[in-house]
Amino acid sequence: MKKMNIQNQRQKLINVKIGKGTKIYDFVNAYDCSIGNKSKIGTFVEIQAGVEIGNNCKISSHTFICSGVRIKDDVFIGHNVTFINDKYPKTNNKKWKLMKTVVEKGASIGSSATVLGGVIIGKGALIGAGSVVTKSVPADSIVMGNPAKILRVKNE
Repeated sequence: MKKMNIQNQRQKLINVKIGKGTKIYDFVNAYDCSIGNKSKIGTFVEIQAGVEIGNNCKISSHTFICSGVRIKDDVFIGHNVTFINDKYPKTNNKKWKLMKTVVEKGASIGSSATVLGGVIIGKGALIGAGSVVTKSVPADSIVMGNPAKILRVKNE
């Protein structure tokens, strides 16, 4: 991985480790994070400090990936997906604690989904568009809704 620092009118990449063959499109803001090989990061994406994105991932436009998120290999993230890392946000929360989130290999998250902090999205899971994920999602399951509920487990 090559460490990059780019600041121009179209990109702001500060202390970002970028793998071979990865494409990062215009208007991306990323800092102190890592992106694996052959991944694609769409326009208007923000990736905060400490985020790890694996190999062969596709992060679609207008997505927000906050600190504490780890995205493993072969993950698809649709447009306008938001990750949240704070259960009780306040401007002066002195007891703030980073909530970690993991998206396991091969999972897919539909457009406009919101993923609350502290969850694990299991290997191969599919999150429906517009869903609000409030708790961990089992591997190979399909979930959707607000809050997201299991519709079925794939291959059953």
